[in-house]
Amino acid sequence: MSGRGRLTLGAYAATLLAAGALLPLVDPSTWILTAAFLLALQSGVGALTRRVPLARALTVAAQLVVGLLALTLVFAREQALLGFLPGPQTFARFAELFQAGAEDVGTYAPPAPDTDGIKLMVISGVLLIGLLVDTIAVTFRSAAPAGLPLLALYSVAAGLSEGGASWIWFLCAASGYLLLLLTESRDRLSQWGRVFGGAARAGRSGPGPAGSGGGKPLAGVRAGRRIGVVALGVALVVPAVLPTLSGGLFGGAGDGPGDRGEGGTISAVNPLVSLQDNLRQPEDREVLRYRTNATDTTGMYLRLVALDQFDGTSWKSSVRPIQDVPERLPRPTGLSDQVRTVEVTGNFVASPTYEQKWLPMPFPADRVEIDGRWRYEPAGRMLVGDDGQNTSGARYTVTSLDVRPTARQLADAPPAPQALRTEYTKVPDSLPLDVRATALQVTKGARNDYERAVKLQDWFTTDGGFRYDVEVESGTGVQAISRFLQRREGFCVHFSFSMAAMARSLGIPARVAVGFMPGDRQSDGTISVGIRDAHAWPELYFEGVGWTRFEPTPSRGSTPEYTREQSPSGTPTESAQPSASASATPSAAPRTSESCPAQMRRQGECGQDEVAGADTSDGGGTDLLTVVLVALGVAVVLLIPLSPLLYRNRVRARRLGSSGRTAEDGVARTLAAWQEINDTAWDHGVLPDESMTPRRTAARIVRLGSLEGEPANAVHRVARAVERVLYAPQPRPGTGLVDEVAQVRSGFTAAASRRVRLRALLAPRSTVRVVWQASAWWSARTTAWGARRDALSTRVTARFRRPSRNEG
Repeated sequence: MSGRGRLTLGAYAATLLAAGALLPLVDPSTWILTAAFLLALQSGVGALTRRVPLARALTVAAQLVVGLLALTLVFAREQALLGFLPGPQTFARFAELFQAGAEDVGTYAPPAPDTDGIKLMVISGVLLIGLLVDTIAVTFRSAAPAGLPLLALYSVAAGLSEGGASWIWFLCAASGYLLLLLTESRDRLSQWGRVFGGAARAGRSGPGPAGSGGGKPLAGVRAGRRIGVVALGVALVVPAVLPTLSGGLFGGAGDGPGDRGEGGTISAVNPLVSLQDNLRQPEDREVLRYRTNATDTTGMYLRLVALDQFDGTSWKSSVRPIQDVPERLPRPTGLSDQVRTVEVTGNFVASPTYEQKWLPMPFPADRVEIDGRWRYEPAGRMLVGDDGQNTSGARYTVTSLDVRPTARQLADAPPAPQALRTEYTKVPDSLPLDVRATALQVTKGARNDYERAVKLQDWFTTDGGFRYDVEVESGTGVQAISRFLQRREGFCVHFSFSMAAMARSLGIPARVAVGFMPGDRQSDGTISVGIRDAHAWPELYFEGVGWTRFEPTPSRGSTPEYTREQSPSGTPTESAQPSASASATPSAAPRTSESCPAQMRRQGECGQDEVAGADTSDGGGTDLLTVVLVALGVAVVLLIPLSPLLYRNRVRARRLGSSGRTAEDGVARTLAAWQEINDTAWDHGVLPDESMTPRRTAARIVRLGSLEGEPANAVHRVARAVERVLYAPQPRPGTGLVDEVAQVRSGFTAAASRRVRLRALLAPRSTVRVVWQASAWWSARTTAWGARRDALSTRVTARFRRPSRNEG
């Protein structure tokens, strides 16, 4: 197999291995088979056109055309002319699919379904990256820079996977890139040994192939190693420093909190990011099913995590110590014996497809029986998986307290302890002043914190004219709450964030809880919780009662009994223990709600077109445009330092690649080889002096470049060839010029220090010629424009000039 054939296979393999990082993002992953076939077709066309051979531009154009035809056959056959020729309707279909794919990316949490739009985006992206890799590594024979598009592909995949891309995918991408480098290295060693070989050691009879006879390590191999190490290092670092593109709290596993043992901490994260993505799934996928002895479960919210840090733009969890799960959890903070509580027991079974590191539980839990590596965080009173533990298929029993305070007990609650009050009433200085002003206005006339909390809740749900709207953008920044209070429409996150922030501004300890609403009771007595039951709500602290749930979101959840005038109802049957029967097993089929709250029925939100509970957060979902822009920015930042190297390689290939047969072509080829020798010397620190003759210039290059042996002789031979084509009556072009230039480069590489070699490779001085060329072009253009302007002015003046009397 030829060297280009091996490079083509290497580029194909490298692209597919890097594309493997996209596999976890789309389910099912059968799209990779289509991408592999179309990529093989595109690469095969490139290999055939290079064997003809065609010009490089025509080779790339042929691959583009074949790739477009292939995409047309797969995605727009009905709109194509004759079934495969793209026309206006074909491109309209592509635009439609791309738009639908972008909407799907913003709608679904990974792994997204393989809709036509998503498949077109993924497959066309792989083909585009494959074309770039093939063009750079094979057509232009420079494998090292081909790592940039591979890096961009991996970085996009790592970003979309919320920073949770497995190390296996990085290893695959890195292996593909190394394979490409090794393939090119073998090809160069077999064909260009004299170009990259070091100077022959004493005792060697002649310039054998590079790498033979114990010669020095080849400069090309050394450069390839350095570039490979740098590229792999960047590929490791870039995904780590990219902005977090978090996935859904309700659909993806998180990292473990730390090392196992008595100590450890739970990471500070924002679990509300991409909440809307999970809630807007086309089907209400069941995540949990449970059976309980409570006859009324309207207030039995299943809490995952508490967000207690507020920085003015978002809420997130604090870094907290965690410990082993005790046999019985400590008594809830602030809960007095005077408040009525009833024990409620529930048996829970999580769906195997629901992977979450926080355990959904009624609040406050009293005892938890569960197998696995779970840890307890006392401040938030939650269980978190350790060392990769998650909820997938988990079966557990929770005994919780149904806390039933009266309105009088809440109204008469004494002040909270100073430490708790200080921590949970913090508001940043950047919080807009109108937030507190609005809170004061809404709660005007309230006599205590309880009445203030109820007034805030009622203002959001009924009195304030707020509207629950799933189409509202999430919004970001310190003004997000102010905009929400002005526009008065949003999701549960807007309502819970705003009420908690307003409560804190009034001095009421507050935080935001995230979890699920109670779910829907099924005909077999179990209760099914779906992905659309995901919810966020504020918790306010009252001494003697503890952390207390409020519900400010209209048409979502249930208003707590203790905020109403009527007395609580629904007493748990303490003697009837739930049974963990087979009927409690989550169903793989989409869940259908058997009932709809009356308030939602009145608002018409129980129909087929309902996007139930589609909430969002300040972070929003995964933004495809942000990911693409970040990836392009990374590629540009990496490409800028390598642009001199790429430009220099391109110029060298153009100078030495001409193969004309006429005498004029021979003269041009000789002069180009001489120019390349001068630029090579310049790159290694020998400044050019165009005032000298070719012979004196050659002597100067040999002397200042410390060239000896064959490299020095090669310089003199090319100089004499230049003199013959310039001054002889019958110009005779030189022969073997490519080998002569290779000898000269080999000599400079052997004689120069490592610093000079790196400078010549990565920042060649001769690339300043591109600036000179741009300046000359601009000067020529301005001169031409000036001449045209003058000519036009002359014609206009002549046309409107008054004729003289003599002319008349």
